[in-house]
Amino acid sequence: MADKTKIRKIGGSLGVILPKAAYDAIEVRENDEVYVVATHDGILITPYDPDFADTLEDAREFMRSHRDAFKELAK
Repeated sequence: MADKTKIRKIGGSLGVILPKAAYDAIEVRENDEVYVVATHDGILITPYDPDFADTLEDAREFMRSHRDAFKELAK
């Protein structure tokens, strides 16, 4: 998908108006929050917080590595 859009002045900021196909593709609606991430390929707009995803994966790995301790604590 390659849609062309313009950078526009919105109040004191600059903004990009996303085409309907773009926001439908990432399943966001008006007033949803998105994250803008700079990658080596360009800019990624995503509804998922990449820092939270990394932290969540670290927590899951910690819980897997200490599974026996968590089982004992749950008793």
